[in-house]
Amino acid sequence: MTRLRFYEDSYLRSLNAVVSLIDGAWIELDQTIFYPEGGGQPGDTGELLNGGNCINIIDTRKGHKPGFVKHQLTDDQHTLQVGDKVTLKLDWERRHKHMRMHTAMHLLGSLVPVPVTGGSVGAEKSRLDFDLGEHQVNKDDLTERINALIDARHEVEFGSITEAFLDANPSLVRTMSVQPPRGVGDIRTVRIADVDYQPCGGTHVNSLAEIGRVRISKIENKGRRNRRIHLVFD
Repeated sequence: MTRLRFYEDSYLRSLNAVVSLIDGAWIELDQTIFYPEGGGQPGDTGELLNGGNCINIIDTRKGHKPGFVKHQLTDDQHTLQVGDKVTLKLDWERRHKHMRMHTAMHLLGSLVPVPVTGGSVGAEKSRLDFDLGEHQVNKDDLTERINALIDARHEVEFGSITEAFLDANPSLVRTMSVQPPRGVGDIRTVRIADVDYQPCGGTHVNSLAEIGRVRISKIENKGRRNRRIHLVFD
């Protein structure tokens, strides 16, 4: 399987790796710092250096089998071969925004105590959909409360649980539309002390202090029970 170095250290910006599979414009490597699209978070982008050549990586997805990651190059007109040694350079500014946003979305979810029906992480704006029912929300109130959590500067802790533990505690999964991946070992967890704890495969900041000020920009009606809450950096 691809060694997922972004879980070992999500702040790594470059990495040496070896090409393990080539399928046209898509390549797999023995290890990567590029997060593959999943759980509402986009795949990372950046560059691949091979000798004197610099090739753009325009997307990252799950690979040909569970546990593998593939990287999309600009086109298939490259000269890479299996076994080549390459250097990855992450678009760090974009990734760090995703990390800040994704962690902020966990805070938002903790403030709205109803099931999450969908979501999307963006570098500039994100959204969470909630099965709100009779519960009422107000964007100014949510903005004040989420920034109060950020100002508390809690650390973000990462761990793991077994599939059996998750089966015995299904309420840990807040998102109805996305389930944690199965069949690739233990399931990663994200904990914000006294605020939120849930399985999550995305990348996150180590401290809420890194997020900065955010704002609930809009709350949309998406059906009789469903509400879409938009989150932006302020």
